[in-house]
Amino acid sequence: MHPLTPVGILFVLFFLDIPIGFALMGSALFYFIFINTTMAMNMVIQQFVTSIESFPYLAVPFFIMVGSVMNYSGISEELMNMAEVLAGHMKGGLAQVNCLLSAMMGGISGSANADAAMESKILVPQMVKKGFSPEFSAAVTAASSAVSPVIPPGTNLILYALIANVPVGDMFLAGYTPGILMTLSLMITVNIISRRRNYAPSRSRMARPAEIGKQALKSIWALAIPFGIILGMRMGMFTPTEAGGVAVLFCFLVGFFVYKKLKLKHIPIILKETVQSTGAVIIIIAAAKVFGYYMTLERIPQMITQGLMDFTSNKFVLLMVINLLLLFVGMFIEGGAALVILAPLLVPAVKALGVNPLHFGVIFIVNIMIGGLTPPFGSMMFTVCSIVRVKLEDFIREVWPFIIALLIVLLVVTYSESVALFIPNLFK
Repeated sequence: MHPLTPVGILFVLFFLDIPIGFALMGSALFYFIFINTTMAMNMVIQQFVTSIESFPYLAVPFFIMVGSVMNYSGISEELMNMAEVLAGHMKGGLAQVNCLLSAMMGGISGSANADAAMESKILVPQMVKKGFSPEFSAAVTAASSAVSPVIPPGTNLILYALIANVPVGDMFLAGYTPGILMTLSLMITVNIISRRRNYAPSRSRMARPAEIGKQALKSIWALAIPFGIILGMRMGMFTPTEAGGVAVLFCFLVGFFVYKKLKLKHIPIILKETVQSTGAVIIIIAAAKVFGYYMTLERIPQMITQGLMDFTSNKFVLLMVINLLLLFVGMFIEGGAALVILAPLLVPAVKALGVNPLHFGVIFIVNIMIGGLTPPFGSMMFTVCSIVRVKLEDFIREVWPFIIALLIVLLVVTYSESVALFIPNLFK
C-alpha cells in the first residue's frame, strides 16, 4: 500500500465532516495498523500522550480563559465603548466600530470565532436597528473577526512559535503590523460601501479630546493587558505560559474590583468554556503529532521540501505557491488545524530558501484567517451566519469586498518583509 494513502484518507474524512482531531488520529492509525506493521502500538500511544506534556502548551488554556473571563467581566463592554468613541463619527459608524473593536479584542481574546460570536450577539442587532442590512452586518463581523487571532496574544501565534521554534515574544510583536493593516483595510472598505449606500454614523460629531480621555481611563485596564503581557516577556519578567496566568489573574481582579461585573456564579461557566475550547485544541495538537510522526517516518516533509525546491528556487515564487495552497486548504480546513498540520511541513521548505520563519508565520496566520471567511467550510462564516440567521449566498455576496481587502494586505506582508516585521525589528 502506498505510504501516502493515509493523507488521502485524511482528506476523505475531512469531506465527510469528521471532526479534525478524529480524522487525523484515524488516518494515522490506519498507517500504523495496516502499512507500518512493525511499529508497536504503545509507541503510537506514547506519541499521543507525550506530545501534550509540554509546559509551553499551558499558555493555550490560559489565554483561552482570558477571552472567556473578559466576556463576563465588563472588559468587552468597555472596549466597545472605547471603539464607539473613536470611530462612531465615521461613515458607517457602527460598522467602523465593529472593525476597531475586533482589533482591540484581538489583544485579549485572540480567538476569531469567540470575537465573531460576541459581536454577532451584541453589535449586529444594534447595526440592524441603525439601518444596516443583516447580510452586510454579518459580513463586516466575520471579516473583522479575522483580525483577532493576528493581534497578540492569539493562540495561533503561540502554536506557530512552538512549531517553528521561534520566540513567542517575537511572534507576538510580529502580529501587530499585519493586524493594524488588516483593520485599516477593512475600515477603508466599510467607508467606501457606506458612502455608496449612505450608511449613517452612530455619532453626530467626532468625540472631543476630553471625552476620549475619559473613556480611555475607563478602558485602560482592558487596553493594558496585551501591552503588559508583551512588555513583561520582553523584560524577562515571565514566560509566555506565566504571562497567560498573569493575564487571567489580572482579568479576574479587573472584573471583580474595577468594573464589578464579574460574579462568583460566572466562574463555573468560565471554567466550562475554557475546558471545552482547550479540549478541542489539545486533541487536534495531539492527533497532529501522531500524524506528524507517521509523516516523519515516511520522510514526507523532506519530500515536500525537495519537491518545492525542484519546482522553484525563487523564494517569491515559492511564497506565492504556498499562499495559493493555503488559501485553497483554508476553504476546507479550520485555521488552527491547518496550522498544526501544514506548518511543520512548510517551515523547512521556506527556511531552505532563506525566508525568515517569523515572516512566514505572519504570512501563514493572515492566510488561514482569510480562509475562515471563504466557503464551503469557513468557520467564522458559519459562526456569524448561524447567529445572525442570514443565508450563506447573501453573506458571500456581501463579504467578497472584505476578502479582497484582506488579500491585498496578505500580498503586502508576503512581499515586504520590512513591513511585516517592522515592529520586531524595532526591538532588535
